[in-house]
Amino acid sequence: MYRNFAAFFVVALFSAPLWADADLAKKLSNPVADLISVPFQNNWDNRVGPTEGGRRYTLNIQPVIPIGLNEKWNLISRTILPVMSQEEIFPGSGDQTGLGDTVQSLFFSPKETTAGGVTWGVGPVFLLPTGTEPLLGTEKWGAGPTGVVLKQSGPWTIGALANHIWSFAGKDSRTDVDSTFVQPFLAYNTPNSWTFTLQTESTYDWEAEQWNVPVHFLVAKVFTVGKQTYQIQAGPRYYAESPDTGAQDWGFRLNWVMLFPKSK
Repeated sequence: MYRNFAAFFVVALFSAPLWADADLAKKLSNPVADLISVPFQNNWDNRVGPTEGGRRYTLNIQPVIPIGLNEKWNLISRTILPVMSQEEIFPGSGDQTGLGDTVQSLFFSPKETTAGGVTWGVGPVFLLPTGTEPLLGTEKWGAGPTGVVLKQSGPWTIGALANHIWSFAGKDSRTDVDSTFVQPFLAYNTPNSWTFTLQTESTYDWEAEQWNVPVHFLVAKVFTVGKQTYQIQAGPRYYAESPDTGAQDWGFRLNWVMLFPKSK
């Protein structure tokens, strides 16, 4: 199934009539750009769990919707809804398929960059217990602050996104959520709308005192088929550090993004 899925996107990318938009590619390197996008981010991990015998597939549905508040400010809504399938993440755990917990971020971001060319946004982040099985979610409600700062200069984008979530309600029998997420990123955009990105998506669990540090190298291309614009992105990730219950060594990401740019 996964092989057919990947083959479909390769055929779509290299055989369909395409045109490039370097400006859209650069906007996609900015998490708070004024651009509606709907990524379908596919992640494959092996060697999951304390015995390294598990496997996990996660499809993150991640709509990004900018809302103009006034002439100076945007509100950027970023949602992450995971659809997960995993097996034997620890001995005797069996298989689980369903929804994970939703993370909803809201960034208040100026429409114009600072005098130094810096783009930023701050706001709240929420953890919603949408997990359909106990092993797919925390069964906790959570909230905290989030922020992003970046600078785009020529073909380069450098920046970082971070948040911290504390749980405040949910099942008493479940472990409290107290986690910090940090995502530094560096991207290079070419004139023909290719993007090369190096980033980490690091999480520190203050309850367990453990890091999870996947490092990604991703290659992306913006293209249009008919009237619809897309980006396809793919690349490996390496777990520089992970908890005993996490994935080990190498994984892979394939991201399919639908773009809805404003009419020119």
